[in-house]
Amino acid sequence: MDNRARRVLPRHVYRPLLRGCDGARRLAGRNPGRGRLLPDFVIIGAAKAGTTSLFDWVSEHPFVTPACRKEVHYFDYNSYRGEDWYRGHFPLGSEREVFAAEHGRGFLAFEASPSYISHYWAPERLKRTLPAAKLIVALRNPVERAHSQFQMSRLENEEPLDDFAAAVAVEDQRLGPERARMLADPNYNSWPIGCWSYLMRSRYAEQLERWFALYERDRFHFVTLEEMADDAQSALDRLHEFLGLPAHRYEQLGARHIAPRREALDPEVRASLNEYFRPHNERLYELVGRDFGWER
Repeated sequence: MDNRARRVLPRHVYRPLLRGCDGARRLAGRNPGRGRLLPDFVIIGAAKAGTTSLFDWVSEHPFVTPACRKEVHYFDYNSYRGEDWYRGHFPLGSEREVFAAEHGRGFLAFEASPSYISHYWAPERLKRTLPAAKLIVALRNPVERAHSQFQMSRLENEEPLDDFAAAVAVEDQRLGPERARMLADPNYNSWPIGCWSYLMRSRYAEQLERWFALYERDRFHFVTLEEMADDAQSALDRLHEFLGLPAHRYEQLGARHIAPRREALDPEVRASLNEYFRPHNERLYELVGRDFGWER
């Protein structure tokens, strides 16, 4: 019913309908989140930075249980569904108790929604619901990430422009009105901001400043796509240590999502964007205390 309604009903009808259905389930004692856990950690981004592989790898750890799907998108696109709906994606608390009795410790629950990091309202929403959560941030060279997002938008027929430089040139013009509406209405989910935010989503520092205003720095762990490609096991070892998980060796660490072959980025466009992102990267390195070396 959910997917069919989403396709045929306007948003101002669809959302109240879902809220009414969710409320009716709770009144009838059929609320899906009853007795279920909230996640202990969340992979909050970034899009096109290896989060699918990271989610799949971490899900294989014997002391980790993932949400029933990778991208729940509660704190950005589905917040109107309510916490009970969100809990419905995670295991029962009783399951963790049984697991702990058998293994001497409970498992950790988690999800991964890579658009959380760049969504304006997600930090506040996540902080209210998960004040003690640990946050995993996957990053990627911002030029490569932006170009990869453009290629994906083209592949999914969401980007009418066939030239990356042209799309970047009109990004502010496209997104300005949408951004103003989103800031004025926390319940407004902008399709253009989700699809055409090539530069915006790669300006990591301005996104992280919103998160750092709410969470202590020791709640964050950073991993880059480049690190995962170079030595995935070592990157996962550091993540395990951050989460307090036992060491675990993985049998297979190949990438779990391989994008179709894409057009090469024009060298002049690359050089221009390297300069564009230079001050943003310097600010990022200062914020997190690490130089990711993307300029090199």
